[in-house]
Amino acid sequence: MSVIATEELTKRFPRVTALDRLTVEVPTGVTGLVGANGAGKSTLIKILLGLAPATEGRAQVLGMDVRTDGPAIRERVGYMPEHDCLPADVSATEFVMHMARMSGLPSTAARERTADTLRHVGLYEERYRPIGGYSTGMKQRVKLAQALVHDPQLVLLDEPTNGLDPVGRDEMLDLIRRVHTDFGISVLVTSHLLGELERTCDHVVVVDGGKLLRAQATREFTRTTGVFTVEVDALADGSDGTDETHRALAELGLPVERDGRLLHVTVDDERGYDLIRDAVDGLGVGLVRLQQRRHRIAEVFTKENAGV
Repeated sequence: MSVIATEELTKRFPRVTALDRLTVEVPTGVTGLVGANGAGKSTLIKILLGLAPATEGRAQVLGMDVRTDGPAIRERVGYMPEHDCLPADVSATEFVMHMARMSGLPSTAARERTADTLRHVGLYEERYRPIGGYSTGMKQRVKLAQALVHDPQLVLLDEPTNGLDPVGRDEMLDLIRRVHTDFGISVLVTSHLLGELERTCDHVVVVDGGKLLRAQATREFTRTTGVFTVEVDALADGSDGTDETHRALAELGLPVERDGRLLHVTVDDERGYDLIRDAVDGLGVGLVRLQQRRHRIAEVFTKENAGV
């Protein structure tokens, strides 16, 4: 089942085309929308929420038409904006409860949902402090909480890790993953950081210049290749073990490319792992790493730019 579907969706501004005949389906689960800044990600979210009209084409969210069903879509969809939009002089509880009431929840239900949601995002102990005193990471959690408080079927998260340090990013990505696994809410998350989406998402949609490059399950993007990365220690006499290993593998007829201390070895069948391991063992060098390489989402942009 698709939670989002677009057909020939186009958005033109006077001097730029933000979306160019975008046709894509987003399934249930956690989907990453990846592209460089200016690729059209935020524009797409605004159209999906019924907040901006498309120039051409069609789009549906949860089976509803964005042209005519904007209010109904916003009742069932949570939205976490990219930019800081929080009032500094109110507490997280006051703000999230206000957003719950704006979504149509009665006062008692809004209070209960606010407490539960702030607990889920890790702000329960800090819920009565003014938001102006929060760190960037805490503010991002407030924005996530207000997107979840009305128990939506789908949440749209626009660059949720912006401004966070590595620890904060990891914690936010874990929260995003749990939104689906714990509550069954589908997620569309935008990011220009490809590694985040590889770790977090079930599916990935790649856009560039408003055009669709590819939409696939993440496992298809990151499937294994026939290339092994090999790293070895020095030999017992102190000589370079990488040189010796390079020669030994080449003598076996294996294509080998050197990258500093790393060797990238291409193999054609399942025997490749054993050939590499036995060759290294025969030299008496210590094997630091023998790892099968995986494709990465970034390669989609590389191939597109190369005309592949």
